[in-house]
Amino acid sequence: MTATSNSIAITAAFDSGNIEVLSITGASARLAIRKDKDSDFYQWFHFRVSGAAGQELTLAITGLAGAAYPQGWPDYRACVSEDREYWGRADTTWDSTTDGGTLTIRYTPASDIVWFAYFAPYSMERHHDLIADTATCEGVSHRTLGWSIDGQPIDCLDMGDGDVEVWLYARQHPGESMAEWWMEGALQCLTDPSDPVGRLLRSKCRIHLVPNCNPDGSCRGHLRTNARGVNLNREWHEPSAENSPEVLAIRNAMDETGVDFAMDVHGDEAIPAVFLAGFEGIPSWTDAQGEKFYRYQQILARRTPDFQTGLGYPKSAPGRANLSMSTNQVAERFGACSMTLEMPFKDNRDLPDPEQGWSPERSATLGRECLAALAEWLGGNEG
Repeated sequence: MTATSNSIAITAAFDSGNIEVLSITGASARLAIRKDKDSDFYQWFHFRVSGAAGQELTLAITGLAGAAYPQGWPDYRACVSEDREYWGRADTTWDSTTDGGTLTIRYTPASDIVWFAYFAPYSMERHHDLIADTATCEGVSHRTLGWSIDGQPIDCLDMGDGDVEVWLYARQHPGESMAEWWMEGALQCLTDPSDPVGRLLRSKCRIHLVPNCNPDGSCRGHLRTNARGVNLNREWHEPSAENSPEVLAIRNAMDETGVDFAMDVHGDEAIPAVFLAGFEGIPSWTDAQGEKFYRYQQILARRTPDFQTGLGYPKSAPGRANLSMSTNQVAERFGACSMTLEMPFKDNRDLPDPEQGWSPERSATLGRECLAALAEWLGGNEG
């Protein structure tokens, strides 16, 4: 995982790291992404290059035509940081015909150490800081819903005194790190005593937040699976303690509270937009239940130009929804207004940012906007 040549060194031997060094020549390297354990999924990368200050790096990540979402590579630009706080974008080109599909990153660092990643990482250390900081806020309680395959806690933060049961959960797919940046923004809104949106929601709702559903995959540098190579978002119909204890713990907790509104937060590799996916096609579908989702979607579209409704996933045909997916299962199981929020790994097509593309900062801002839309949506339900 670590290789050196003259003054340049490349490593991914850290939390969420993923890269294999095939060769290094001067400031150029040929690389590959390691598959998720016991799985064929791969797309997430996160690695460090040192000893290249002032040199143009040429980093070729090969074999990517067989990645989980090869359509994610055209028009994608790799994330880069020299301080692990600000994440910009590096010049990146995609060639589907060379070396099994090659993504070439070019960047000249000013300092001796630079990090590259598929998206700005959200480390497990930062996750624990988020849990600790939030748990000390007034009116917030913490509980461990269960334990992952590797023995990590499935953390849940609970708050609010209202009757509407709200569940917000993120990072079923660990490589979709923008989901936990979204959670950070949402939690800042909910715990700020001066924020009117947070105050309103805490008065009307009982809110349950799971910032990271898949800590093992996050730590291991996986794109999509847990430590058993299991895609957690295909386990909701029949989770097991052996293969998907993370989902089993969350679903059991939902069974105890019931669910009125749920949002499962994700990132999409190919679509350059923020969008929602609903629960069309569930066996118990009613137009009244569906209208609740469509109304929330319309509110969010009006509230923020970062959200749109033109791009997204096709709707399932009547009775054909996949109940192994959380949004469909939660809508069917509880009669909830349930949805999946997707953010881009690429830039936002309708509101591009040449410096950062879609970013941690925009993810966090969207978290607050989603809560503001929920506050407005609740008012309409009462009316």
